[in-house]
Amino acid sequence: MKNVRMAHNGTDIIRIENLIFEYKREGEAAPDRAVDGVSLNLERGSFTAVIGQNGSGKSTLAKNINALLLPSGGAVYVDGYNTGDAEAVWEIRRRAGMVFQNPDNQLVSAIVEDDVAFGPENLGIAPDEIRVRVRESLLSVHMYGERKKAPHLLSGGQKQRVAIAGVVAMRPECIIFDEPTAMLDPVGREEVMEIIGRLHLDGVTVVLITHFMDEAALADRIVVMDEGRVVLDGAPSSVFRRADLLRKLSLDAPLAVELAERLRGKGFAIPDDIINTEEMVEFLCRSK
Repeated sequence: MKNVRMAHNGTDIIRIENLIFEYKREGEAAPDRAVDGVSLNLERGSFTAVIGQNGSGKSTLAKNINALLLPSGGAVYVDGYNTGDAEAVWEIRRRAGMVFQNPDNQLVSAIVEDDVAFGPENLGIAPDEIRVRVRESLLSVHMYGERKKAPHLLSGGQKQRVAIAGVVAMRPECIIFDEPTAMLDPVGREEVMEIIGRLHLDGVTVVLITHFMDEAALADRIVVMDEGRVVLDGAPSSVFRRADLLRKLSLDAPLAVELAERLRGKGFAIPDDIINTEEMVEFLCRSK
């Protein structure tokens, strides 16, 4: 049976309709519901951060978008393709790539450039085009000079950049990052977030799963999950104004938001839309 692509308006690349996902654990009578009735539309070219404490369902949601997991109920569409359609999997993964928390789980070859070529080869891309893509992708993550090295000789941040290059080489319209900086030091985190920012500027749809609030603050939209459900959804400035709810969910606001809240408590008129350190510094300098 030929896979069917649903008609859609072209604005949304991801459509999630009442998604339910349950893990069936051996020896347990009832399944564990990790995602419980989530509905979201993600626009092309958007940058969405998904946050929540451990066990909130955010990584399970990410894997459903990439068809690594399939819905127990509801549906997920990637550019009109239903992830539940087994014959549409390659079309889905052409459009939605995924970068994981641990780059060692994503690197498969003994040489960096071979690793980056692996994805395009599996998509049946012509060899000459693969060489172009490998070069461009490694240049985009500042790893072209390391192309002949073995991945195990690289730092954690360098490995993650190679993993990102491998996904970029497949030219997906959307990239889902599942806590890509969780295992990195501050320098590695900054490098990876700078790359994610540039990909977004280049028109790639970004979905970032993270527990770092300063990373979430860089997105256009933040989705907050708890116990498998969406409990907040909006622009960073509106989400972080709900600092009271975030604390109840064991989540912190960015340092600039916490500082702004304390200053307001002392009578200072701090704008509600300040959510990062640079904006706070700029405002305080103007207010002298």
